[in-house]
Amino acid sequence: MARQPKAFRDGKFWEQALDRAQLGLWDWDLQSGTCFYSATWARMLGYSQEELAQGSDLWLKLAHPEDRDQAVESGDRHLAGATDIIETEMRLRHKDGHWVWVLDRGGVVERDSEGNPTRMVGVQTDISKQKEAEHDLGQVNARFRLALTASGTGIWHHDFETQKSYWDARSRAIYGFVGEEGAVPDGLWETFLHPEDREMAEITHQIPRQAHDVVAVRYRIIRADGVVRHVESLLQFMPVSNEAGQMIGTVRDVTLEEERQQELAFAARHDGLTGLLNRTAFDAMLAEAITKPANLPLAVFYIDLDYFKALNDFAGHAAGDAALRAIAASIRGVLPKGAQAARLGGDEFAVLATHCENGEFLAQLILDAIRHTELRQNAGPRKLGASIGAAIVHDPKMAAADALACADDACYAAKASGRNTVSVFASQDPNYTSGLNAARIASDTMDALDEGRLKLFGQEIHHLGRPWTDAPHAEVLARLEGRDGQMIMPGTFIPAAERFGMAPKLDRWIFRTALSRHSAAMRENGLVLSFNLSAQTLSDPGLWDFADTTITETGAPYENVVFEITETASVTNFEAAERFVIQARERRCKISLDDFGAGLSSFDYLRRFPVDSIKINGSFVEHMAENKFDREIVSAINGVAKSLGYRVIAERIEKPEGLALLQGMGVDCGQGFLLHRPEPLDALVARAAGRTATAKDPLAVQPA
Repeated sequence: MARQPKAFRDGKFWEQALDRAQLGLWDWDLQSGTCFYSATWARMLGYSQEELAQGSDLWLKLAHPEDRDQAVESGDRHLAGATDIIETEMRLRHKDGHWVWVLDRGGVVERDSEGNPTRMVGVQTDISKQKEAEHDLGQVNARFRLALTASGTGIWHHDFETQKSYWDARSRAIYGFVGEEGAVPDGLWETFLHPEDREMAEITHQIPRQAHDVVAVRYRIIRADGVVRHVESLLQFMPVSNEAGQMIGTVRDVTLEEERQQELAFAARHDGLTGLLNRTAFDAMLAEAITKPANLPLAVFYIDLDYFKALNDFAGHAAGDAALRAIAASIRGVLPKGAQAARLGGDEFAVLATHCENGEFLAQLILDAIRHTELRQNAGPRKLGASIGAAIVHDPKMAAADALACADDACYAAKASGRNTVSVFASQDPNYTSGLNAARIASDTMDALDEGRLKLFGQEIHHLGRPWTDAPHAEVLARLEGRDGQMIMPGTFIPAAERFGMAPKLDRWIFRTALSRHSAAMRENGLVLSFNLSAQTLSDPGLWDFADTTITETGAPYENVVFEITETASVTNFEAAERFVIQARERRCKISLDDFGAGLSSFDYLRRFPVDSIKINGSFVEHMAENKFDREIVSAINGVAKSLGYRVIAERIEKPEGLALLQGMGVDCGQGFLLHRPEPLDALVARAAGRTATAKDPLAVQPA
């Protein structure tokens, strides 16, 4: 072992100092070639001093292969006089095999008479934790740079001390600025600001020096090539010791986001087929317009196309959609300045015109425009017409729903007088009250949702010839309890809800409430529930998001949910209905085509829609025992459906003779008062689960 230097033989103090500082000392005698390594150096690598054969090349044997050349070069450069000291980082192998990062510092301490170095001394410090922290920081920075690159975000800062700004390459690219690296010219940013956004953007960037919050701002810029872009900046003041501080910021091109938001905002207010306002936007605009006396008198027009269903049946839905678009353009083309048109749904439109004294004159202009609309060649020989109802509003306190109800009522009067004509609401005429009544019923229906006056009922659907409890299936129905305690039947409040655009909310309430209360019976007892969907609900783009969320949250099985859609609902928006059917089947929900046979295109829909079952319209079933025509229709429908693999359900079974005929034909299922009268859904589900309902609904209709 090499001779211990005198300083260590005589100075225990220095050994203690090295130990406390956790420094490993080396002492290299260049003349003898021996090198001493302190006990602290050995312990740093997991050894005792006696375990190491000390020599000038010991550290080389323990050094990482990738670090040796660099460390040797550092020593050679110092010995050659190129550097004042040796300073290098390297890895040494620990006794247990892992690598220890050390910082090596030292240099020549003795020379001979000719100035040649004879002795070098140095210390090595364990910097493994520091290197680990640097590695972790490097990983964070790498992820940060990757995130910035992926998000297209640029970084800039402004130094208040020097009044200079610095943009990174991404920031320069966003602004389209090509220039030398380094500080950007003073005032450059302001030259890019859009004139309409300049003041707002400049004020937002003037953050108080004492503020620490991050400020977000969006504004437009005009690049050098003339292209307008939307950008978003995040700003924060960063204090710096002994300096005025800096403004740190990011910039991101959000043009596509802004355009998408504008598209979504437009879509939320406009009908996707015609580009006119939708029902929601029109109702809001009407409500606001009425409250401003400067707009009065204003005219509200309710427009219902005549013979549109016949056009759909004859020429198909593509021709129907084309006709709706053409008619929307015709209506828009004759409106005075400031007037707005909307498509309320299906083939119904509305128009609002302020400062309108002569509503009948404008209504006639609209009617003439519709009559003369050029339709596609395959649309058939008949031109479309319209029944138009007009209501003139003079009272700023009139409710928007009442104004539209008056126009709607006038539209019904126009239809009653022979169609393809105009009718103006007359408040003194006692016959013009049904629209207001319908509006009040629709409003009361929505109130009933919050007040618990809407009741869920159910009617059993039977597999003919089998006990209902073997395969429990029920159609979910709704009953409305009036404020006076009297029951209002669905034939009254559901059309009113549809008339005023409230059907989707009603359908959603029924669906969510039924599944929330009875999903357990659906899972455990195989209960199948059927739900009717209105045309407005089918056209709701958010319907499946709602349905998926409800089914997932309640745990109801998808395959135990049946959606019933009618031909009328399908005609209103065929594409929406077709898309809904496909999405339902993808989720294993069942689809039943309701009221089958009532329309001219029933078999066409059977061919187009991949349904699971059809429900034969009850008008053919209830008198089939006495009416041969009805029997033949039912038999034909059953035969076609069976050949296509669809289950057949007969509605409105009220007589034993009819039931016997249906069973003889091999009809699968049936529904009607003979089999079961609607009862509160809670009681029906309790029977399906083999229980007795604990409480009866006061509106209950006892089963037959």
